[in-house]
Amino acid sequence: MRIAELPANEAARIDALHSLRILDTPREERFDRLTRLARRLFDVPMAVVTLIDVHRQWFKSCVGMGDATETSRDISFCAHAILHEDLTIVPDARLDARFAGNPQVTGEPFIRFYAGCPIRSESGFMLGTLCLVDTVPRSFDADEQCLLKDLAAMVEQEMAAVRLASMDELTGISNRRGFESLVRHAMAVSKRTGRPACMLGFDLNHFKQINDRFGHAAGDLALRDFAGLLMSNLRESDVIGRLGGDEFAAFLTNTAKADAAIVLQHLQQAVAAFNQRGQRQYQLEYSVGVAQYDEARHPDLATLMGQADEAIYECKKARSAPA
Repeated sequence: MRIAELPANEAARIDALHSLRILDTPREERFDRLTRLARRLFDVPMAVVTLIDVHRQWFKSCVGMGDATETSRDISFCAHAILHEDLTIVPDARLDARFAGNPQVTGEPFIRFYAGCPIRSESGFMLGTLCLVDTVPRSFDADEQCLLKDLAAMVEQEMAAVRLASMDELTGISNRRGFESLVRHAMAVSKRTGRPACMLGFDLNHFKQINDRFGHAAGDLALRDFAGLLMSNLRESDVIGRLGGDEFAAFLTNTAKADAAIVLQHLQQAVAAFNQRGQRQYQLEYSVGVAQYDEARHPDLATLMGQADEAIYECKKARSAPA
């Protein structure tokens, strides 16, 4: 067996993949429909939409492989496929030096045939594949190759649609729909593992005055600035979103309330440094509320976000109280 080399643009490719915030999201019918179609059209037992992460191959959609959600990147056929612009076709894995000793060939699911078409990001990075797997050797003719490319293009279109539907166009972070979808999944993980998590709610202070005094272009810039500060000062594993207007939120995974206080201290320092640089005609100021996720007290996302909103209100009230 031969482990696939890393692409020359690996760091940028991983950044492009992570920017989609699609890893570890729930299954979606739009992708499952395409893998079911691929399995039926090509008469193969397995069809998968894979994404190649740093150390793993994760399945956005998988039919015919039970409850599998990922494998190690080291044994991934698709890690080889993303190294090429065209299809990767393996008629019989036992006769291919790259895969003959692969545990997926010598053991379950006993892969013999593989065909993978790279899935590209809108910026051209190879993110993963739409791949077909069979347990018997087979050929793959030119018409079948064209059809697989067509289906892979449909996967790319669906990924672009998901990104647009869940992204805030102004700031480039998740919109309310995208944020809530990702947080529901993260809450389920926290509940299953018993690890702590916190919801942070943010309101920009004096945002209306920025718009009124300096114009809406300045207001848009303030929103982008604050989104950028959140992105650069929170972890990649945290979910960040603009809920609308001047409202933002962040869901901190594996974080207790005491830890969230440290995170917020670092953020405040970053915002203060931003303001001190004097790049804008205004000062960025915000109110924040914190709610630690508790399965018993927060049966759903709305309850958790509601508690964070109440904490924002208390923060605003404390700011306006006379000294």
